[in-house]
Parts: sequence; structure tokens; C-alpha cells
Amino acid sequence: MGSIIYLAGGCFWGMERLYRSLPGVVNVTAGYANGVSAEKANYEAVCSGVTGFRETVRVEYDPEQISLEHLLLVFFAVIDPETPNRQGPDFGSQYQTGVYWVDEADDRVIRQIAALEASAAPRFAVELKPLENFYPAEEYHQRYLEKYPGGYCHISPLRMRALARFPFREVAYDRPAKELLKPYLDT
Repeated sequence: MGSIIYLAGGCFWGMERLYRSLPGVVNVTAGYANGVSAEKANYEAVCSGVTGFRETVRVEYDPEQISLEHLLLVFFAVIDPETPNRQGPDFGSQYQTGVYWVDEADDRVIRQIAALEASAAPRFAVELKPLENFYPAEEYHQRYLEKYPGGYCHISPLRMRALARFPFREVAYDRPAKELLKPYLDT
């Protein structure tokens, strides 16, 4: 088994497809994180805005092939870190961005990367906290964009392709993710 990180980056359909495209990612599960109770961990309840759940992807990865830093680079390259409870045209508390961890050792790396990204934003609205709970979303949400290739996605295809071929091992994460990705969007 690999390492695990939980990422809330807006609608989980696009986030799931994006992370599945990365080398070193072993498995991705769409689900609901850090909400009030297992009974409320369903799409209808989560969309009500009163459960505290975030649409989240559980990313299991092989740290020998891709680092936590690079998974976070991908995350920050596709989200708006300044706007709470919204990503693209989707708004509501379920779309709040967040990074949630289960391994306490990840805390330092996550906060270091978040500080780098926050330094480039007038306002930083990304939640950073340990995972409280996670429940897989209903089966019809799993691999949704594989089942429905023309389905809605808030992440541009250009950005997805650029991140899938980004040279992670050759690029140091020493500037904001969007700045690092920019040269690869033009090719």
C-alpha cells in the first residue's frame, strides 16, 4: 500500500480524472470528507450545504514515483485558492478547497507548500487540517468522467494534459504552481 492524501478541489469528478492521469498514483476514490456523520455522507445531503462535508478525492500514491509535493503542485495548479466555498461555476460549502492528511509527517510539507502558495495570493482560503472522516461517494460518481466523457468538468482539458506530462522529477517546487505550469500550457 502507498501513501494517502485527501484533496478537496471543487467538483470531485474532474479531480478524480486528473489524479488518475498522474504517474505514481495507485488509486483515486471520490468521496466526502470531514462532515458531521456517516448518515449525511450522500450526495443529496451534502448538496444541502449543512453537512460540513467537502467533495474530496482520496489519492493513494507511490512516493517512490511521485512525491506529496508534486501532488500538491497539481492541486494548486487547478484550484482558486482565494475563494471560499467555490471553484469555477460551482458554489456551496461542498466545494470548499482543502488538504487533509492522515500521516502526521505530512503536516509540515503541506504547510510549507501552502505558505508558498499563500505568499502569491492576497487571500488564502484553503483548509489545511487532519482528516476527520471520509466516506466514498456513491458508485455513479466513481470514474464519472470515464463513464460520461462529455460530462461536466471545471478543470480545463489543456491544464489536465499539461499536468499529465509535467516533468515532476526535473522541476523544483520553489514558486507557485500556476507559475511553474505556465510554460507547459503553451506547448
